[in-house]
This record gives sequence, C-alpha cells and structure tokens, in this order.
Amino acid sequence: MTRVLVVEDEPQIVRALVINLKARKYEVDAAPDGATALELAAARHPDVVVLDLGLPDMDGVEVIKGLRGWTRVPILVLSARHSSDEKVEALDAGADDYVTKPFGMDELLARLRAAVRRAEPTGSPEDDVMVETDEFTVDLAAKKVHRQGRDVRLTPTEWHLLEVLVRNTGRLVSQRQLLQEVWGPSYGTETNYLRVYMAQLRRKLEADPSHPKHFITEPGMGYRFER
Repeated sequence: MTRVLVVEDEPQIVRALVINLKARKYEVDAAPDGATALELAAARHPDVVVLDLGLPDMDGVEVIKGLRGWTRVPILVLSARHSSDEKVEALDAGADDYVTKPFGMDELLARLRAAVRRAEPTGSPEDDVMVETDEFTVDLAAKKVHRQGRDVRLTPTEWHLLEVLVRNTGRLVSQRQLLQEVWGPSYGTETNYLRVYMAQLRRKLEADPSHPKHFITEPGMGYRFER
C-alpha cells in the first residue's frame, strides 16, 4: 500500500486530504510542521510527500533540502505562493511537482499518482533507453531520434536538451536546471536560450509545433516532456 506523508498546518486541508487519500486506499501520515515532517519521513519512509511551503517553524524549501539529503522520495509541493521565483526555488531544491492553492482534489490526486508512478523501479537501465511517442522515437543509448521512419538530425545542444527532458518524462524541469545541465553551471538566467532551442525541437519533432503535445511549457517555471 502506498504511504503518503502530508505536511500541512491548515487543519481543513489536512482533513480533506486524509479523507480523500484513505478513500483511495492510501496510508496517510500527517505533520503540522517541518520538524515533525522530517522525523516522520525518517521513521515511516513514505512513498510520496505532499508538502506545503508555508509552515510555522521553517520554510518548506528547507524541508525539501532536508529530505533530499538522504532520499529521492517524490515531493509534491502544495502552496498558496504564486510567484514563479518561489516555485522555481522549490523545484531547484528537489521538488518533483507543484500545485497552487486553491487546488482541485482530482488534479492533486492525478499529480500524486504520476509522481508515485515515475518513482517506481522499472527494472534494468536498458528498459528505459527507448522512449516512444506517437510522433517519434528517442533512442537514448544510440543518441538517435527517429520520426516517420527517418533519422532526425539534432545538434549536440538540441540532443542534450532533449535527453534531460526525456529522462525526466512527466516531471517539470525548471529553467535553471535545464540551463545548468545543458549549458553549464555558470548559466542560470539565460532563458532566451531555452526558448530558441525548445522552438527548434518542436519544429523538428512535433506534428503541430504551435500546439505542442510533447514539449510543454510551464510559464515562468520550466518545461515538461510528455509521451
């Protein structure tokens, strides 16, 4: 049974989450603050964490950093903060996804299921070297992309950007992370690079580049690859 750790100090939200999660056969632990959350995570080893950033004793980003010191458990951030800078800070600290309050319970549960699914072991590393969509196929081992039976020519930078996104399928990757992984640690704010290269990838791989299905922009935050 999947165990969820809910870290939230608003009793009404905790109650709603606990009721909805238990109704769907999840086991649930709840923590009202960051210190309790870190203790419960160490003791109970949850399969996924739902974390509010606005906690009474510490910032939620500190909780993320504390967890990331020893575990790769999926972290779904839940917060009333709307600024993209704060969202990006949480993602850069190691969060896997972000839902803004007020939220729909169905959306939150769908994001939670996706986070758990991505974290499940898939067998040998070779199982993931080929990623197929209805438009194209990415062969990570051979570093090739095929579309409509033909090889697609990508520049080294286009390939590197594609590889980072594909290896994080379904996960929001922040602009800063993409820039630093593709262009290097001294890059973090040159978002125009991303716009240019994402447009090139869409032009080469999407059926309708102006309405992308696979390379999704999360405005002000980053990008997500969907199969």
